[in-house]
Amino acid sequence: MKKLILSLSLVLLVLASCKKDDTTTPVIDSSLSGDIATNRTLDASVEYLLSGTVHVKSGATLTIPAGTVIKAQKGFSSYVMVEQGGKIMAEGTAANPIKFTSAEASPASSDWGGLIINGKAPISAATTGTTAFTEVDNNYKYGGTDVADNSGVLKYVILEYTGARSSSTQEHNGLTLNGVGNGTIIENLYVLEGGDDAVEFFGGSVNITNMLTVNSDDDMFDVTQGWSGTLTNAYGVWAAGYTSSESDPRGVEADGNFDGLGADHVGQSDFKITNMTIVNNSSFEMQDAIKVRRGAKATITNALVKNGKAIDLVDFTDSKGDGKAASSINVTKTNVTLSGAEIHGTGNVTISTTNTGCAATLFAWTGYTL
Repeated sequence: MKKLILSLSLVLLVLASCKKDDTTTPVIDSSLSGDIATNRTLDASVEYLLSGTVHVKSGATLTIPAGTVIKAQKGFSSYVMVEQGGKIMAEGTAANPIKFTSAEASPASSDWGGLIINGKAPISAATTGTTAFTEVDNNYKYGGTDVADNSGVLKYVILEYTGARSSSTQEHNGLTLNGVGNGTIIENLYVLEGGDDAVEFFGGSVNITNMLTVNSDDDMFDVTQGWSGTLTNAYGVWAAGYTSSESDPRGVEADGNFDGLGADHVGQSDFKITNMTIVNNSSFEMQDAIKVRRGAKATITNALVKNGKAIDLVDFTDSKGDGKAASSINVTKTNVTLSGAEIHGTGNVTISTTNTGCAATLFAWTGYTL
């Protein structure tokens, strides 16, 4: 009888053990690096470590749910690149934004790379449909003929301490948009303490709505290589105590073609910025509030430049080609000391006294006090 009871006990123990194994919660991989070649969805309850370069390959989608935090190891090779044909679906909310930040105990500007998206939309070049290669890695191309190319969605996304560099010609921005099409949706973006530019458009037709940048090391909003989209509700700040490692930080820096090397290229930058505020609360002198050069045409309405020092308010001149005289810029300056001119060069500029710029209330979700 004792043997029978012992045998039954062993059977029950084995069954209980099997049942426990069957219901064990799977271990989630919290590291991010390498290729994402098939669809991958992250878990908002997990804090991820970006431990190297992530490539979202053509045909694959990286989905990042609201509230997800991704911390990047320090270094030039820590970044996320969405390749042509790949997609990123990063849809945060005002209450639960998605955050990319540094993994350093004392994070600082230029700790890690940033986010790069490569699309198939047109760029300026000698011929229509030309492609180019990514600045930080020439193995990956962008550009083409698909104006409506769709690389996914960015909504309520924070990018902190980006901009790592390996040289003066190889440096990351917070967000780099390479030939990105207007089928891509970008809304409510916050770039904090980034090296180089907060955002740089290398051609493409993508639009951005509601963007805040604080303490970019170089330009707040940078345009080159034929961008033809619209930036609506843009707010840039250099806070008290800000300094720059760059020689010529600007609010807006716009080139029609890449580095002024294609004055005769087709598809030069022809873009719009609507409702923009540029604030300089530091003692640093910005180069220009708005620079339009090298064949670019800009239509900027309801711009407000506040506080601090600058050389020129609006400058159209450059040794590699001036900006288009057909540009139209309406700007108000408040408490700004210029060592140069309000308007340098030829362009259609209206100096208004009533512009309100971008509404600060749009960025309450970031927690930054404007």
